[in-house]
Amino acid sequence: MSRAIAIAIVLAACGGETVSISLHDEWPAKAGGYEAVTDAWTRTTDLRGEYQEVLSLSATFKSPAWREAHAERDAANRMLKGEQRTQRIAQAQAEMAGPWEIEMMVTTWDRRENDLDRGNKSIWHVALVDEAGNEIVPLEIVRDKRPNYTLHAEFPAFGDFATAYIARFPRTTAVLGPDVHAVRLRMSSERGGVELTWTAR
Repeated sequence: MSRAIAIAIVLAACGGETVSISLHDEWPAKAGGYEAVTDAWTRTTDLRGEYQEVLSLSATFKSPAWREAHAERDAANRMLKGEQRTQRIAQAQAEMAGPWEIEMMVTTWDRRENDLDRGNKSIWHVALVDEAGNEIVPLEIVRDKRPNYTLHAEFPAFGDFATAYIARFPRTTAVLGPDVHAVRLRMSSERGGVELTWTAR
C-alpha cells in the first residue's frame, strides 16, 4: 500500500473534512459543515517570554462562509423550517454587512494581562491588517460573557483558561474581496507581538 493511500485512509477514518477558504466577500451558496468551516477560519499562535509562555491566542474570523455555516447549524439545532430558516439566514447576512468580527480567545500567564476589553487602557495593541499592509484599529473589543461550555461548543479552540472577546473592525478598506490573498491579525505589547494570517487556498 502506498503512503498516499494510507494517509487518505487515516483521514477518512478520522472523518476529516478539508475546507478551502476563499477571501472573497460574497455570501457562499454552500459553506460546508460547521466544525470544518470553523477550523478552516481559526488560527492559533503563542508568544513566549524568556522563562514562560506570555500569551496563547486563537482567533476565528467570522467570514461569510463561517456565518453561513453557523446560521445553518443554528437553524438545524432549533429545527427551523421554511420561512423561519430563511429569516435566520437573512439575519446572518445582515450581520455580515456590519463591522468585520473576529472571535479572539486569549490566555495569558499573568491574568492581569488579559485585559483586551479595557480599550485604549489595555496593555495590548490589536489591529487587523489588510492586503496592502494597512493597520485597522478595532471599533471595540468586548468580552464574550456567555458560559464557557457555550463558547467551547461554538469555538472548539476555546481553552479551559481562555477569555473570549469579540473584536469589531470598521469596513474602511477591502479586508476581504476578489483580489485579496491574505488578511492578518496583530496583537502586541511591551512583551512582544504575534501575528495570525488567513491565506486564500
